[in-house]
Amino acid sequence: MKAAAAPEKGGPRVNKDIRAVQVQLIDAEGQNRGVTNLVDAQRLAEEAQLDLVEIVPNAIPPVCKILDFGKYRFNEQKKTAEQRKRQKVVEIKEIKLRPGIDDHDYEVKMRSVRRFFEEGDKVKVTLRFRGREMAHQDLGFRLLQRVRTETAQIAKVEAEPLMEGRQMTMVLAPK
Repeated sequence: MKAAAAPEKGGPRVNKDIRAVQVQLIDAEGQNRGVTNLVDAQRLAEEAQLDLVEIVPNAIPPVCKILDFGKYRFNEQKKTAEQRKRQKVVEIKEIKLRPGIDDHDYEVKMRSVRRFFEEGDKVKVTLRFRGREMAHQDLGFRLLQRVRTETAQIAKVEAEPLMEGRQMTMVLAPK
């Protein structure tokens, strides 16, 4: 006996759409009735004036429950909406620095970095080199190391400092 294919995107199979010959039946009160013929299960659902819904289609035999399908679908939609609401989309915020940045400007940028971490976002620190600054990449590397040590309590390095053309980048993620 093979398990029936999973239902299409329209949701679980209901009543006459169920293809299995035998099903594991759970009645309207939530009691497990055991393995039952599909015809008997559909008859019990009709007597209770409810629907026979395939809850676990991949089980052998599939698990079906007698319930009000409209109410079941409404509750499932509420669950998925609640999950979507709780989901936090992690954004990558970018902070741009220069190798010769002044102390005050650096502190202002670091305040922004800390705020981004509090909001749960990742931060991409970009260090742009212009002209002869390319000859002093070690200054840029030390600046990124300074950022790393100052944010070590609240963030972890996700991507090490990497030179890409005329800019050096590092990605930090909140802990």
